[in-house]
Amino acid sequence: MSETDKPTIVEAGEPVEWKQYSTYSIKTDPDQDDKATEIKLCSFARPHMRAFHCSWWCFFIAFFIWFAIAPLLSEIRDDIGITKQDVWTSSIVGVGGTILMRFIMGPMCDKYGARISLDSVVRFYSYGIATGLAVLRLFIGVAGSTFVPCQYWSSRMFSKEVVGTANALCGGWGNLGGGVTQLVMGSALFPLFKIFFDGDSEMAWRTVCVIPAIIAMASGIIVYRISDDAPKGNYVDMKKHGTMPEVSAAASFRSGALNLNTWVLFVQYACCFGVELTMNNAAALYFKDEFGQSTESAAAIASIFGWMNLFARGLGGFTSDKANAKMGMRGRLWVQTIFLALEGALVLVFAQTGSLVGAIVVMIFFSLNVQAAEGATYGIVPYVDPASTGSISGIVGAGGNTGAVCFGLGFRQLSYEKAFNIMGYSILASAFMSALINIKGHASMFWGKDEIIEKGILAVPMPEAEEEIEA
Repeated sequence: MSETDKPTIVEAGEPVEWKQYSTYSIKTDPDQDDKATEIKLCSFARPHMRAFHCSWWCFFIAFFIWFAIAPLLSEIRDDIGITKQDVWTSSIVGVGGTILMRFIMGPMCDKYGARISLDSVVRFYSYGIATGLAVLRLFIGVAGSTFVPCQYWSSRMFSKEVVGTANALCGGWGNLGGGVTQLVMGSALFPLFKIFFDGDSEMAWRTVCVIPAIIAMASGIIVYRISDDAPKGNYVDMKKHGTMPEVSAAASFRSGALNLNTWVLFVQYACCFGVELTMNNAAALYFKDEFGQSTESAAAIASIFGWMNLFARGLGGFTSDKANAKMGMRGRLWVQTIFLALEGALVLVFAQTGSLVGAIVVMIFFSLNVQAAEGATYGIVPYVDPASTGSISGIVGAGGNTGAVCFGLGFRQLSYEKAFNIMGYSILASAFMSALINIKGHASMFWGKDEIIEKGILAVPMPEAEEEIEA
């Protein structure tokens, strides 16, 4: 008899709530829907850590495909005779193609769960990458929407005590695909395929893009079969047994979209993740055009930006969680502000750096703060409106792509220096928008106080709240 088919146990005349798993291999909080209160990175046990690893892996593959063509853009530009504007148009289409999908994926996660949402998108973009070059970047732009179920899934599995770290690690390790693809596609597979095709670069870059598609299709099928939507099981089973109610996707989206905090985070995410997407498209071109590097070496240097995701985004989420433990929501907001301010300042420095070594060093610290700000953002998102976390994740995530489109237009029309300056000042302005965030039940940056504090696994009323309850 399977876990799902086990009969409901009755104690003291009351049926025990249905669960797929009677025990967990990780500490959980029953008051937070059996979400995990710790993270065991070396564990692959269901449901929590299995979902964690499936989540970041799908996003990693999405990122790998999304920017597989970026390190090859200089070769494509020269082979088929397109202009700088044409190159940046394709890059803008690539990051812009996912904006609408991110808005859609949020409510879909609230209704159907992250597992099915991820599987459907992964399989879709695996078809898209094998199409002709003219529609390639538009199709694979859909891959970026996997970020929404990625963050929703980790928020669904981990409690508020560690959700910032969990979200940041899943997002960061997924974003790592942007660095890995620069190195693998630009510095390894492309020269290898050129050898196979006797130096024919056009055949090489066209053919090499098929490999990620195969990996994506296999990943989608496997993840769907080996993972769970939530700690208590899959959504379809939970609804069948009355463990969770039916969710209206439209109502979820409406609730998230009418919250001012959602749109402040939308802008701030545009100024961190939007910057990362822009750099994934711009970095290899920048180091080749401005410092005379070869395609292979420019791709290797550009990959450093993405490789920082190995720890930088996790650092942002971890710092946000620690600040929350000390100062509540005010701590999370200050962490977000500081990372964004440092990011903006370093962009301005990067634009003025004339030496190759200096530019690489500044880019490393610039990248660290970009990704830490991303992690800090999604340390805040689960608090905005827990019932609409999927929709809010989708809207805020769409902000990242919107920022990439806006900054991409700058690089398309302006010199590198002017485009970087506009980017830097925009980020600095967004940092101070944290003062506008005012989440119900939590302190803002300069006023109010948290109505609850979290100790261990329970939400404990503050003394003032207890007095009001007694009164």
